Amino acid sequence: MKTSIIGGGGLVGSCAASALQYGGIVNEIALVDVNQDLVEGQALDLLHGAALTSDQSIYAAGPEGSSDADVICITAGLRRKPDESRLDLINRNVALFKNILSDLKQAGYRKDAVVFVVSNPVDVLTYLATRELDLPPQQVIGLGTVLDTTRLRSMLAQRIGVRPSQTQVTIYGEHGDSMVPIWSQAQIAGLPLDKYPGVTPGLIAEVEKKTRGSGAEVIKKKGGAGFAVGASIADVIHDVALDRQRIQPISSLQNGAFGIHDVCLSVPTIVGRVGAVQHIEVELWPKELAALQKSASVLRETIGKVVG
Repeated sequence: MKTSIIGGGGLVGSCAASALQYGGIVNEIALVDVNQDLVEGQALDLLHGAALTSDQSIYAAGPEGSSDADVICITAGLRRKPDESRLDLINRNVALFKNILSDLKQAGYRKDAVVFVVSNPVDVLTYLATRELDLPPQQVIGLGTVLDTTRLRSMLAQRIGVRPSQTQVTIYGEHGDSMVPIWSQAQIAGLPLDKYPGVTPGLIAEVEKKTRGSGAEVIKKKGGAGFAVGASIADVIHDVALDRQRIQPISSLQNGAFGIHDVCLSVPTIVGRVGAVQHIEVELWPKELAALQKSASVLRETIGKVVG
């Protein structure tokens, strides 16, 4: 399984490459970036650790590095400022993203490739990629709320003193201000969250607030997220590579689940070799369903302004 990472010289792309290297599932990683010295340096740094990790082929490449990739991961983009919402990035990043897609089309890509968008605003750019690329919609996916979900689970676990792997709560909707934590389905090791010792509405509200602001907090303190987003990217790519058929809150084109159409956002989605295999619709609290549909409306309005 070959993965190319467009934007592989940057923080997110290089952290994703490192996570894939340690994962040992993808056997070839091509790093693509406009900054040739930087991407060659990242590839060299990763290569230096290869004897301690796995036997993958890791190298810097031009746009042609994506032409035979099974998964094309796009991480390139301008960073969000601490006081800027992800959707504020739209006017600054759409033109850049269109250039990336143009280069990709010119270099060529496999018709069975999965294009995996990470660049922000990820839901809008994922929609743009579905429009611009000659691929079935299910083969174009976005990271969506995978990162938000692992942040929420990890911080909830820390707050109540359990293992992060035993927290089950997922965020749907936009990767951004209108994200919707689905507390109605939340569990701790199979136990209802609201019955778990020490869990109160105040604690839930506190953890949710911290999660919503965590991206901006990381940007303010260290300049940008790297490790967690890299792990999140690798987790999804591994699902594609191994055809795991796992449910993930990735972003993809919606075709009716929860009454939502013609917008890319996150709902429970089975992820496999073809990308977004199937959307799963579950019963939500009325306020959660309303918030999810509102999130779709927010994104649809933005998409209408820049994509059509």
